Amino acid sequence: QVQLGESGGGLVQAGGSLRLSCAASGRTFSSFAMSWFRQAPGKEREFVAAVSWSGGGTSYADSVKGRFTISRDNAKNTVYLQMNSLKPEDTAVYYCALKGGRTVSRSGTDYLYWGQGTQVTVSS
Repeated sequence: QVQLGESGGGLVQAGGSLRLSCAASGRTFSSFAMSWFRQAPGKEREFVAAVSWSGGGTSYADSVKGRFTISRDNAKNTVYLQMNSLKPEDTAVYYCALKGGRTVSRSGTDYLYWGQGTQVTVSS
């Protein structure tokens, strides 16, 4: 069993930055890919970014490419999402997820464990 807990969300002005963290319990964290997804009010959940088990492979949604950076620290069982140049359309609840495999994936159905989410609100 793995438990995921996100932190770092909040209210920020457009153009600002936030760093989200996701701490994982369990000894198998370093063996699996991790991702961030988000869900805005009235919209479906969407893929944001993913990182492979080693951190050597990453994938980003086109909407965040060049602004967001995903990384992980396996020694700390933590994955991060650095968000820069935030826009009002980035407002959403952000979820981290652990995949049942080592390589990155953009499909939510590939992820076995999910956190409770952290709210990010970007004001214009």
